[in-house]
Amino acid sequence: MRKTSMVILALSAVLSTSSMAAELPGNGIKVQPLQSSLAEETFQTLLVNKALDKLGYDVLPIREVDYNVAYTAIAAGDATFMAVNWDPLHADQYKAAGGDAKFYRQGAYISGAAQGYLIDKKTADKYKITNIAQLKDPKIAKLFDSNGDGKADLTGCNPGWGCEAMINHQLKAYHLNQTVEHNQGNYAALIADTIARYHEGKPILYYTWTPYWVSDVLVPGRDVVWLQVPFSSQPGEMKGVSTKLPNGMDYGFPVNTMRIVANKKWAEKNPAAAKLFAIMKLPIADVNAQNLRMHNGEASQQDIERQTEGWIHAHQKLFDGWVSTALSAAK
Repeated sequence: MRKTSMVILALSAVLSTSSMAAELPGNGIKVQPLQSSLAEETFQTLLVNKALDKLGYDVLPIREVDYNVAYTAIAAGDATFMAVNWDPLHADQYKAAGGDAKFYRQGAYISGAAQGYLIDKKTADKYKITNIAQLKDPKIAKLFDSNGDGKADLTGCNPGWGCEAMINHQLKAYHLNQTVEHNQGNYAALIADTIARYHEGKPILYYTWTPYWVSDVLVPGRDVVWLQVPFSSQPGEMKGVSTKLPNGMDYGFPVNTMRIVANKKWAEKNPAAAKLFAIMKLPIADVNAQNLRMHNGEASQQDIERQTEGWIHAHQKLFDGWVSTALSAAK
């Protein structure tokens, strides 16, 4: 009799668990997340994945694609979301793939993302360089020449990234094409070489952004300085929009917000996920800290999984609140 009771209790527990799973809004619904090949985007993408998992969604492994491909795939419904929509840096790509008619984009996932041009502080102080327009002077530009062609070598953006179009546009607008070379390729490899040059005591000129580990290695104000631009100049959708900060400084790039962008039709059919996308917020300092751990050697998929789980554990109440609010939206 006792054995029978135990079997009944066990069966009841299984049925209860199955019932709870069936009640979750994402039950039986697949989700395809996308990101670029930049490994440092995995942390914020995984965090969204783990929240979606709590809502019952069947989250597939992250696919790495170029940003242009990501926007096209999400707009077409071939993928579900991307957690690294740079607004306004990706404005042209977002609009070209369909804009608000094709995408669901609410809330601000990561705020305060800065970007721009920097040089080593030693050279900046010695030659009083504060503005990138000073590189029109061949003598100044030659200081940053690393291959002997007489031009300054700017460590720049991967082909296909939003910053590529921005940098190319500004080099032309500021009449720097004759004295500055935009070096492109794999950013991680290029910046590693740039940092090596810095440690050799050589002048460096590079583009970077936050959140990213570079500014924790080459610290602005201590090791390097941000360069201003002579005037605001942006291409495409952002043409004519000022990049000047309230304090009057102009570093050439607007402060960006990283947002979660999803297929609009899918989001309309999945209000719980849509609500989640709208309310998740991740401090930029936390992304910087995680990215630095990757740079320091903890960069495997297992490492990033562990770091994401660690972040959730340290912010459990906040994470559970996201999930609870999202669940309420499905009712």
